[in-house]
Amino acid sequence: QVKLVESGGGLVQAGGSLRLSCAGFRRTFSSAAMGWFRQPPGKEREFVAAIVWPDTNTYYADSVKGRFTISRDNAKNTVYLQMNSLKPEDTAVYYCAADRYYSGQPQGWAYWGQGTQVTVSS
Repeated sequence: QVKLVESGGGLVQAGGSLRLSCAGFRRTFSSAAMGWFRQPPGKEREFVAAIVWPDTNTYYADSVKGRFTISRDNAKNTVYLQMNSLKPEDTAVYYCAADRYYSGQPQGWAYWGQGTQVTVSS
């Protein structure tokens, strides 16, 4: 069983920054893809970013390119999402996900965290 725990959400003003963290069991990082998704109020869950080991290829949604950066620290079993230049439309519950392979769709990921709220005020 894989368990993912997100942290780092909160309230921030537009233009500000937050860093989300996702901690998981060691086996999660065995040739695995790690990703971030978000679900804005009243909308469906959408892809944000992903990173794939061991090539460390990264993938981003067009809406966050140049503002968000995904990274991982295998020694700490943690993946991060650095979010800069935040906008009110970034407001959502952010979820960490893990799977053996990368997918741009939520249904392609087997393991999920409980989510952390990010609110960006204008």
